[in-house]
Amino acid sequence: MNATKPALETKGTETAVVPPKDVAAAPEKFPPMFVEAEKLLDKMAEMTFETASKAYDFFRLRGGEWGKELDDWFMAEREVLRPVPVEIKEVDNKFIVSAAVPGFKPEEIEVSVKDNLLILSGETKASEEKKDENIIVKEWKSNRFLRQFTLPSNVDANNVQAHLNNGMLELTMPKAAEETAKKIAVTAD
Repeated sequence: MNATKPALETKGTETAVVPPKDVAAAPEKFPPMFVEAEKLLDKMAEMTFETASKAYDFFRLRGGEWGKELDDWFMAEREVLRPVPVEIKEVDNKFIVSAAVPGFKPEEIEVSVKDNLLILSGETKASEEKKDENIIVKEWKSNRFLRQFTLPSNVDANNVQAHLNNGMLELTMPKAAEETAKKIAVTAD
């Protein structure tokens, strides 16, 4: 494996970027990790369960009063996941995805592309609060994010490029070539 460039491993329609061994020495040189969609779907199920549990706790704290379950869910979601604004554009024959992920390093971000499904995930180490600190405002309760998108058409997963610069993740995803209809000859016995 080359010591300065990540290697690409392809499995079916999924591509994984394997960083070189010296990635810890200079992580800013390497793109976010591409991982299998199934791994991130499992993570989504786990976070959904965690969100549901917290929402139920909020429901119980309110005395079990019906009518504000959606408020409970949104409050729980804010504690479990950090909001990540995303913009997806279609330019020429590719999709351009921009996601604001301030505070995340490339090795803390996972990207999965399969057919027309895009999953973005990240988790950063939580900064530990010192006992002598008096926090006035703390709006970031979570140190992780997870977003899933269904794109209008399939993507060529082997040629997806990811780049992180100043807290902005940018993906360039070429559309997969459309299969053309094939003419089948009919024979008789």
